[in-house]
Amino acid sequence: MDPLDPTSPLSPTVTTDRTLLRVLNPATEDLVATVPAATPADVDAAVRRAAAAQRTWAEAAPADRARLLRRFAGVVDDHIEELALLEVREAGHTLGNARWEAGNVRDLLDYAAGGVERLTGRQIPVPGGLDLTILEPLGVVGVIAPWNFPLPIAAWATAPALAAGNAVILKPAEATPLTALRLAELALDAGLPAHLFQVLPGEGPVAGAALVDHPGVAKIVFTGSTRTGKRIMAKAADHVKRLTLELGGKSPTLVFADADLEAAASATPMSFLDNSGQDCCARTRILVQREVYDRFLGLLTPAVEGIVVGDPLDPRTGMGPLISRAQLDKVRSYVPEDTPAIRGKAPEGPGFWYPPTLLTDIAEDAPCAVEEIFGPVAVVLPFTDEADAIRLANATPYGLSGSIWTRDLGRALRTSRAVRAGNLSVNSHSSVRYWTPFGGYGQSGLGRELGPDALTAFTETKNVFIRTEGSPA
Repeated sequence: MDPLDPTSPLSPTVTTDRTLLRVLNPATEDLVATVPAATPADVDAAVRRAAAAQRTWAEAAPADRARLLRRFAGVVDDHIEELALLEVREAGHTLGNARWEAGNVRDLLDYAAGGVERLTGRQIPVPGGLDLTILEPLGVVGVIAPWNFPLPIAAWATAPALAAGNAVILKPAEATPLTALRLAELALDAGLPAHLFQVLPGEGPVAGAALVDHPGVAKIVFTGSTRTGKRIMAKAADHVKRLTLELGGKSPTLVFADADLEAAASATPMSFLDNSGQDCCARTRILVQREVYDRFLGLLTPAVEGIVVGDPLDPRTGMGPLISRAQLDKVRSYVPEDTPAIRGKAPEGPGFWYPPTLLTDIAEDAPCAVEEIFGPVAVVLPFTDEADAIRLANATPYGLSGSIWTRDLGRALRTSRAVRAGNLSVNSHSSVRYWTPFGGYGQSGLGRELGPDALTAFTETKNVFIRTEGSPA
């Protein structure tokens, strides 16, 4: 089956009045595909099919569910290059990044499969009997995935939700439905039951809203903007629907005077330029202790200017295009022509290109310093001491990630406790591993994904007391 074929059985039935989603190659602006958009009726039908499939799936032996998920991982592994190339075409990611992302889906499925037979409850001591807890699947889970990392973020929720015994309906972003559609085909090839994992491309206000509003959907997992996340929270309240939200970020890098400045300067560019800055974890607020500010900026400038921006398929490329014309215009709006800046180079002509950019001499409360730009732009701000660094790091409503550069272990621990963020790195810029928890503080979201407790986020805890002595109470 071909995910680009609008007659694919995994796509909604085409009708004359159905909206078509246009998928463009961000590097060339060429049309890659048109995909029929799901309607509320499609969502309703999918939920009903998913509910039936989920009951059978939940009744299957844990070993059988685990075996099928491992087989799914193996089929994904057999198609890494195909998925990566599809990701390059629809999202503009560099080929190296896209290969890693496809591999991450495989690894997530393997990791989640290992949790199926370990999803145990507890026995709690009580007088007069035995008390135990049972972890039961929620039912049908709706996953609304973003365009910035279409493959891995979809799998962050899909893999543990399936492992916990749920059915999943995935609505990919309008701009990037192709890898999701192909993933659903691979699930069927691996032997997962029909309708257990369905993909419904569609518009957020139509298909996404219908998924959130549907009473048959037990939980919504959404990754995207804080503004949209708030609207989903309000809608979900009508059904007291469970939520996991991974929203915006404006993450800091704190560089103290005692840090290894060369190592920090070498690592910092890709902390905000990876995926062209279209990353909620991007360290776009670079906070540097004043006495080493000039020296660090002198080290950082050539590192940023040296990033190669261009063809995502070229192995020399370090950064590709932005996802769309609208995103390019948004990024430009944050950087007026007269703004003091250090800029790299980007291609001219077709494609949604923007150069790596460092903004200096910026007020700490300027929009570019506190709002999420979601592009290859970072501000560099000085701080005086540890307290000032913490104040600046916490001076946004977000709290997703951050990095701390210092040789002082005590300072590293103090600062890690004081910075309000869900994911911090010391002397590195690493944030996300599928075997450790991920999520944010404040307006960066609700709940945690990934890690050893990922499956429990897709279960209900049932408590059962069994009387073994005495008279019935």
